Amino acid sequence: MSIVKEFREFIARGNVIDLAVGVIIGAAFNGIVKSLVDQVIMPPIGLLTGGLDFSKLEWVLRAEDPATEAIEKVAIQYGAFINTLIQFFIVAAVVFLLVKLVNQIRRADAVEPAPEAPAAPTPEEKLLTEIRDLLAKPAVAAVVPAAAEKPAPAAKAAAAPKAAPAKKPAAPRKPKG
Repeated sequence: MSIVKEFREFIARGNVIDLAVGVIIGAAFNGIVKSLVDQVIMPPIGLLTGGLDFSKLEWVLRAEDPATEAIEKVAIQYGAFINTLIQFFIVAAVVFLLVKLVNQIRRADAVEPAPEAPAAPTPEEKLLTEIRDLLAKPAVAAVVPAAAEKPAPAAKAAAAPKAAPAKKPAAPRKPKG
């Protein structure tokens, strides 16, 4: 298989296309969230904090010197980081709500099928059941052999052949004499 053909099959798979669409929509969504945070959420927060603009908060490590352009300002811009954190939490909340909504829709669509009635046994299953039952019978007889061979006392007497009554022994003879 050539590399071009393999690559074409890889790209044509649904997973790759879905991933590409997700990345493109995610990039567009990022712009929407950034605008929401910068232009809608942060201005009221800044108003509540006394006109504070978070994006301009910073710790200056070295101030710039306007006289010389060689020395630039070095600062940690923690306000921009706060804005980024707020953006992240908004994106995470929106994604969570979307996933929750999709899962609810899937659960509603997934109707549990009614349990099916057991199918009639196939001829092969019937034959196997009969064989199992036949094999089980000798096993029961082997477990209780004495009970199977000894007839009940009444049955034993009825089944025994009648013997001729025994003759009484003759009385002893007296000697003559």
